[in-house]
Amino acid sequence: METVKHVFLFSGKRKSGKDYISDRLQKRLGLDVCLILRLSGPLKEQYAKDHGLDYQELLNASSYKEAHRAKMIKWGEDMREANPYFFCQKTVESAAPGVPVWIVSDARRLSDVNFFKEKYPSQLKLVRITASEDIRKERGFIFTKGIDDAESECGLDEGVNWDITIDNSGDESLLDQNISSLVSLVQTQRDDTFK
Repeated sequence: METVKHVFLFSGKRKSGKDYISDRLQKRLGLDVCLILRLSGPLKEQYAKDHGLDYQELLNASSYKEAHRAKMIKWGEDMREANPYFFCQKTVESAAPGVPVWIVSDARRLSDVNFFKEKYPSQLKLVRITASEDIRKERGFIFTKGIDDAESECGLDEGVNWDITIDNSGDESLLDQNISSLVSLVQTQRDDTFK
C-alpha cells in the first residue's frame, strides 16, 4: 500500500541542477522520510539491457551517457508511443514502500506530468528548476542539435502551471530559501506525513 503524502515533480533543462536540488532537499528531510525517484532510471536500465551497455555508466553525467543519449532518447520515444506512462509506472513500482515524501527529479514530458496529476492529485507539487544559460554553460552544458531542441528537453517549456519555480543560477542564499520553502510544505502537514 502506498503511503506517499507529498510528491515533488521536478523539471528543468540539462545542467539546471535538478539532481543537486533533489539531493539537498532529501538531506534536509532525511533519507528515511524522502526518496528520490528518477524517471530516467527504468529507461536507462531497459535500454542498457536491450543494447548490451553499462547501466551504471548511463546513470552518471558522463561522456559514456552522452555518446548514447540521442539513440536512447529515440528508443524511449518509441516506448512512450506504445504506452505514454510506461516509465512513470516502472518508476513508481520501484519506490520503497512507506516513504512519505517523493522527489521525482527528472520530469521531461507532459505525459509525465499527467501521470502524476492523475495518480497523486492531492499530493503533487510541480516544481520547475531554472538556471541561466551562462550558468548552465559553466556547468558543462553544450547545446546539441537533436537533443536540446527535442521534446525530452523542451516538452515542458509551455503548457504547465508550475506550483513552484526555483532559480538555481548560483545564489546559494536564495536556493536555500527555496529549499526551506519545500521543507516547510512538508512540515506544515508533519503530523499527517509522519504517521
